[in-house]
Amino acid sequence: MSPDPKTLPDAEALAEVAKLEVLDVNGEKIPFGSVFEKEKTIVVFIRHFFCGSCQAYVERLGAIPKEALEKANTRIVVIGCGEWNPIQSYAETTQFHGPIYADPSRALYHALGMNIESLATTPAGQQKRSYLTLGKFTNAMLSIWKGPLKNPSLIGKQGNISQLGGDFIFGPGQVCSLASRMLHTEDHMEVADLMKAAGVEI
Repeated sequence: MSPDPKTLPDAEALAEVAKLEVLDVNGEKIPFGSVFEKEKTIVVFIRHFFCGSCQAYVERLGAIPKEALEKANTRIVVIGCGEWNPIQSYAETTQFHGPIYADPSRALYHALGMNIESLATTPAGQQKRSYLTLGKFTNAMLSIWKGPLKNPSLIGKQGNISQLGGDFIFGPGQVCSLASRMLHTEDHMEVADLMKAAGVEI
């Protein structure tokens, strides 16, 4: 059973996830703990690298002024569940200039309680997140164009398409002050709420 989507990982869990490794843009392994060892870090776990909804979200993150992040001594990191190969293309597509990592084994996702696999979208009667400005069909077509059609060599390396992600605030050191795990494919935290929780004024 998955934990409450907002449950913070405890000290034992943090110590364990800090040891897990992620892959950088060059395929080099780095301990996850080193990502937030020295400064407060917003870590956004996207779904797969071809997900159009997550791309739209990361585009919003990429537009946050660098000065606002520096003033709050905070940085933003994105992690996907695919191989490391799509990272460079993903950065170019989203215009996100911060670090992007890959967790192809999904060990980190599972250790942090992101255990839901689903293709469900926003439930009926629930307001869509503001980063979702496109209709489902347009979003799907753009996802296909930006992903497999534009980069056919990356097909199969995007990650599990049903894996859900989440948004966390870690650091500095082994502390976690916010957790928001996705319950469906369009469930990233509102960017404004995430920045407010991190003390970033936008």
